[in-house]
Amino acid sequence: MINRVVIHYSDGKIKKGETGDFFPNKNSFHLKEEGSGEMQQVDIQNLKAVYFVESFNGDNAFDEKDDVERSGFGRKLKVLFKDGEVQYGYTQGYAPNRSGFFVSPCDPDSNNLRIFVITGATEKVQFV
Repeated sequence: MINRVVIHYSDGKIKKGETGDFFPNKNSFHLKEEGSGEMQQVDIQNLKAVYFVESFNGDNAFDEKDDVERSGFGRKLKVLFKDGEVQYGYTQGYAPNRSGFFVSPCDPDSNNLRIFVITGATEKVQFV
């Protein structure tokens, strides 16, 4: 299955593209970069998060709601990244000793389908 992803590096760099070999228990995956079509290997340790998106044309004016209650997505949490960004969502698989975990956004209208958060890029993760 091919997924559209937006990858955020720990240093602030962002790349968009497609991947067909992302697995949460692997240390790397391949990205076919949007536009150039260049295929490159991406090391998870250099990332902040991998955003699985519906579209690359996100709406900057969209105000994602973090107070929407959704059932069937696991426990609600708040992720504080080391760069100061805050992400609210739901998870079924957070464990502090894992390299990463999936978060489903609170807002069902979000362009983000799910987010793979790299644990090492977080300052604090708490259930709310």
